[in-house]
Amino acid sequence: MRFQRSAPRNPWRYGLAVAILIAAGLASRRFPGVLPGVLGKYPGDSLWAAVVFVGMGALLRSWATLPLAFLAWTICLGVEFAKLSSATWLAALRQTTPGYLLLGHAFDERNLLAYTVGILLAVAAEMTSDRMRRPPNLGTGDPND
Repeated sequence: MRFQRSAPRNPWRYGLAVAILIAAGLASRRFPGVLPGVLGKYPGDSLWAAVVFVGMGALLRSWATLPLAFLAWTICLGVEFAKLSSATWLAALRQTTPGYLLLGHAFDERNLLAYTVGILLAVAAEMTSDRMRRPPNLGTGDPND
């Protein structure tokens, strides 16, 4: 497995993607009737995980996609399992709007699946975008082309 990208990610492009994902996530909670009711709150959770992946991609520009996805997934799981903590300072932080948006408030094992789906979709988008940006293979014989 490669741990370095052939070209670093563009932080401006990834920053714009973070802004769009945050707006979509907030909209999914503000206008829940737009999406099928059976999805519940989970599209917002998936978008939150995608924001973690894309945001980490903006910071760790040279990391390969799959190690970055694992890091983002680990962060999401850490945040979810931290909801099981009853630390006073953490409970107080969750009572604020930014704390609620970043950390949530109650553990839900279904969020783990939502996070996985969000990160996998973000990985697929990144890999598709990378493939579209890659120059065509000119047949140099190099297996790494």
